[in-house]
Amino acid sequence: MGQLWTTYKSFRALAGPVIMLLYPLQASVMAIESRPMNVAENEQWLAYWILYSFLTLMEMLLQPLLQWIPIWYDAKLLFVLWLVVPNYKGAAFLYDKIVRGHLLKKLGHYTDRYKSF
Repeated sequence: MGQLWTTYKSFRALAGPVIMLLYPLQASVMAIESRPMNVAENEQWLAYWILYSFLTLMEMLLQPLLQWIPIWYDAKLLFVLWLVVPNYKGAAFLYDKIVRGHLLKKLGHYTDRYKSF
C-alpha cells in the first residue's frame, strides 16, 4: 500500500503543473500563432486564464478553510482538467454562463456584440 500511495502522490505532484500550466501555456501559444486566427480557440484560452487566475486568487484567500478539505487538490485538478480538455471547452462555457452573463451585466460593460455561444 505504501508504494501505491507514493506513486499516487508523485503522479499528483506532476499532473497538477502539467494540466494547470504547461498544457494551457502550449495551447495558448498555438492559438495565438495559428493562421488564420481561430476566434473560438483564442476565446477558450483567454477564458481559461481568467478563470484560473480567479480560482488561484480564491484559493489563496480561502486557504485556511481549504486545508481542512482533504480532497481539495484532487477536486481542483479534476475541475481544471474539465476547463482545459478541448472537447469540453469548459473555460469558454463557464465564462459565457457566469462572467459574461452576470458580472459584465452588473458592471455595465455587456453588449450583444460579444455574445458568441
